[in-house]
Amino acid sequence: MTEAALEIENKEITKQYKELLRISYQTLTAADKKLIRSAFEVALDAHKNQRRKSGEAYIFHPIAVAKIVASEIGLDAVSIASALLHDVVEDTEYTLDDIERMFGETVARIVDGLTKIAHMKKDMNISQQAENFRKMLLTLHDDVRVIIIKIADRYHNMLTMDSMPEHKQVKIASETLYIYAPLAHRIGLYNIKTELEDLSLKYTEPEVYDDLQGKIEESKEEQQAYIDSFKKVIEKSLDEEGLNYTIKGRMKSIFSMRRKMKAQNVSFDEIYDKFAIRIIYKSDRQNEKFLAWKIYSIVTDHFTPNPVRLRDWISSPKSTGYEALHITVMGPKGKWVEVQIRSERMHEIAEKGYAAHFKYKHGDQKEQGIEIWLNRLQEALENSNTNAVDFVEEFKLNLYAKEIFVFTPTGELKSLPKGATPLDFAFNIHTEVGMHTRGAKVNGKLVPLNTTLNSGDQVEIITSDQAKPNQNWLDYATTARARAKIKSSLREEQKAVALDGKEILRRKLKSQKITLNEDTVNKMVTHFKLKTSLDLFYRVGIGAIDNQMIKDFASSHSNAFISFFKNKIRRSPVPEDINKEEITSKYDILVFGKEEEKLDYKLSKCCNPIPGDEVFGFVSVSEGIKVHKKNCPNAISLQSNYAYRIISAKWIDSSKEEFKADIQLTGIDNLGLVSEITEVISDNMHVNMRNLNFSTDGGTFTGQITVVVKNKGILKKLIDNLKQIDGIDKVTRI
Repeated sequence: MTEAALEIENKEITKQYKELLRISYQTLTAADKKLIRSAFEVALDAHKNQRRKSGEAYIFHPIAVAKIVASEIGLDAVSIASALLHDVVEDTEYTLDDIERMFGETVARIVDGLTKIAHMKKDMNISQQAENFRKMLLTLHDDVRVIIIKIADRYHNMLTMDSMPEHKQVKIASETLYIYAPLAHRIGLYNIKTELEDLSLKYTEPEVYDDLQGKIEESKEEQQAYIDSFKKVIEKSLDEEGLNYTIKGRMKSIFSMRRKMKAQNVSFDEIYDKFAIRIIYKSDRQNEKFLAWKIYSIVTDHFTPNPVRLRDWISSPKSTGYEALHITVMGPKGKWVEVQIRSERMHEIAEKGYAAHFKYKHGDQKEQGIEIWLNRLQEALENSNTNAVDFVEEFKLNLYAKEIFVFTPTGELKSLPKGATPLDFAFNIHTEVGMHTRGAKVNGKLVPLNTTLNSGDQVEIITSDQAKPNQNWLDYATTARARAKIKSSLREEQKAVALDGKEILRRKLKSQKITLNEDTVNKMVTHFKLKTSLDLFYRVGIGAIDNQMIKDFASSHSNAFISFFKNKIRRSPVPEDINKEEITSKYDILVFGKEEEKLDYKLSKCCNPIPGDEVFGFVSVSEGIKVHKKNCPNAISLQSNYAYRIISAKWIDSSKEEFKADIQLTGIDNLGLVSEITEVISDNMHVNMRNLNFSTDGGTFTGQITVVVKNKGILKKLIDNLKQIDGIDKVTRI
């Protein structure tokens, strides 16, 4: 850097420092100025060799943060000095002991808290744990000024983020939206909260931001004309009452417009309340409340109020000290408009927070006032009734990451992959919760288990001891953990059903004078074209292989069995190479992807896959999907060079496919009839119901049930069993 450029830079640094003193919201004493001067000189020396990514001297950043703390937040000299020093211990050779020796215990404590946040940020992914971060902030220190200066630091970083790479801009903006904006709102820094939200949107959704900013600029004249027409109606009445007031219009922020458009599913032009009107009046403390309600009365004399949109924060101020009357009235041209009524004192508090209370106080009185404010903020943040749901407030954020963050009913934050469902959430809480999931509520409403969750959702799982996983759950779950647990449970259930099926088969074969042994099982596996004995026993257990089919088997193999018993020859299992095609012929359907879709395909000639082989699909340019064996000579080359064109595939057993069927029942209405019907369907036959609808008329009933069955045989058996129920007159398939 040239000497001339360095001189220009030094002049600019001096100018910025002098402006910091000039714009300070609090009245600074000589001692205050001395403290700030010392902090500035230490920061200047500490950062003398540092530059920001934009190329400017690093000292401009702490000065800018101090200016935000001094002017926009309105804090005292201790806070301004701490802001100037906030990066010194983190980034330079100065130690915390040096800071305490030079500036005292309070400044050192605040700088220590800010340094710890900077260290912690490197060790954990803060944007994923809003609630954990809040707790971390509260346990790091006992001075809420740490949080306030950190918000100012983040605000300045957001204002100067153009020189950063895009992926960092998106990460920092998302983190700001998820943590710092709600924190600023919580402690009453409403202007900074709005700025943080708008700046975050600028980087997370730049096209949306630019579009809305353009539309707001275009409509400024129109909005001003509307404000003028509103003023014209009430000015005469306000003047007659001798009130000293100003009426201002304020456009709603870009971020709040965007949120409204998404929440209400409307365009920019369809938002009715694009701005708020503020009536700010002069008053002494004694008459503030009286005059606020007088203005309210005048406004509502001229414009019809919306009774459900009255907010009285004068009688009960917010914990941040915010006071105002908010009313929504039907303004000119039939448009709803929000009117905020504030005294000048209330307006200052709204702009600066509680610091406005102590602007003109000095010495001990001022210090005591600041302490009262800081203690109130600390209490608001530590309030035991405050959970993460309140903390993130109404924001339902989809972060830039491939993750979502949802809350338990008690406000605990949980991280899940994007696209996760309530069933994934249940297994994330605990395996037992997942296994016994009966239903789910999202934001208080009952939803299907395959509902896609969004960040900010509060999820409650309804459990039942009787509930257990079924085959459909694999369609509802997306996380590896949930799917593995469901598959494991289904396998265990299959084994249990197979165990029952084995005993049933033993009895059925005994009646046919056949003994159930290894040879018999092998013959039956081959006869029914299955793969394993488990498949055989399971099908008998669910009724897919019924009594008649077993009789047919016994009849066709009677000669072989007679020969077996005469010669007492134990036959070995059928060699796999001889019977492979016959055994796997049931695996005749090829499905693709996680959703197991049936798509058009061609079998590749390089490896000639057959049903039952482990395979994958390759999306070719001209021939659609080509199916290769996983051990195909070309597999490694295809998977490494064209991974984006690989699609998972597998052969499935057509007899295990499930089909929907509608059954209609008519009969006499009896007490407990529905319970008996559902018991036959769900408990006795292990059939899933998708829909159940009954209506009664004059002692008779008509019912319609949608069931999921594996084949026509099971459906027929189900209909036969339903016909046996007392009171059922007719059961037909629709």
